[in-house]
Formats: sequence, C-alpha cells, structure tokens
Amino acid sequence: MEIRVSGHQIATGDALRTHVEDRLQGIATKYFARAISAHVTFGKGPHDAFTCDIVAHVMHGLVLKGSNEGRDAHVAFDGTADKIEKQLRRYMRRLKDRNGGTTQAVQEAGAYDNAGYTLFQEAAQDVEPEDHPLIIAETRVDVPESSVSDAVMMLDLRNTTALLFKNSGSGAYNMVYRRGDGTIGWVEPQRGG
Repeated sequence: MEIRVSGHQIATGDALRTHVEDRLQGIATKYFARAISAHVTFGKGPHDAFTCDIVAHVMHGLVLKGSNEGRDAHVAFDGTADKIEKQLRRYMRRLKDRNGGTTQAVQEAGAYDNAGYTLFQEAAQDVEPEDHPLIIAETRVDVPESSVSDAVMMLDLRNTTALLFKNSGSGAYNMVYRRGDGTIGWVEPQRGG
C-alpha cells in the first residue's frame, strides 16, 4: 500500500512516518490483502493540539476518512487510526453478515472516489451575505446505485454528512444524511400516481 505522510505547517519526522506506515500496513494486512493508498496529514489545532486526517483508498470504490486531535502527533494519529480500523471492522462484519459468514471483497458498480472539485472564487471574509449568494464551488461525483442499507454503510465509511444514491430497489434517486442527534435520515421522492 502506498502511504503518503505530510504536515501542514509542521515537520513530520522519521519516527512519526515509521509509526504511521507500520500501523496502516498492519491495518491493511488485517482486513485487505491489496489496499491501494492512504494519505495522512498532520497539522496544528487549537490550544497547541495536533490534528491528524486520514483518507484511505482501500479498494476501488471504497474510501475511508477519519480525523482526530491529540496533545501530540502520535496520539492524534493513533486516535484517527483507531477510527479507521473501527470503520473497516464494521464494514467487514456487514459483508460477512450479507454473504452468510464468508467475507468477500465486494466491489460495487461504479467508482465513488473519483469526485472532481472546482473552486471558482473564494468568498471574502468581511462581505455580508446577499439574498442570492454566488455558487463558488462545484463538486462532480458518480452517483452510486445501492440499497438503502449499503448507502448508510457508504455514508459511515466516507465520514460525510450526506450521500445521494440511486435506490436499486425503486430506481429513484434517494439521499441519506446524518441528523444533528446522530441518527440517519432518509429522503425518498414522492411517487406520482
């Protein structure tokens, strides 16, 4: 697995890089024989804390994201790695339950990690919001076709707040999202009839 370690306004030493590579290789070996890549970014957080963000491309179409803060870079990374490992453990358990006790690396149709992002113009900090604000960013993604339970799993694995998908049961576009109280909401269009 290709592992890239970078620091945002901090230096990452050899000991930290070795710790990151050993831990992520161990996680990848435990759950997937051929993980693709991971990018680990360290930064300075508020109150002299360190932040760590991990984006791991485990297999085609499966992207894991996690972040954590800690009093030092090793603690921040270990917390983030624990979150990634927990996500993988849940994913593997769901696959095992779905496949009747045998774990198979299932690739969903289409690639979900090929999002394009374009920044058109950065908003000024001291400008008052208008009645009709400008659209300053555009994101293009392939919309996956899946069941509602698989969409919730993708939402958890991507560590995002919302996911648009095509419901494999009805063929309609649906959305799942994480509500403020931690539960999952599901939006399904009303069928005309």
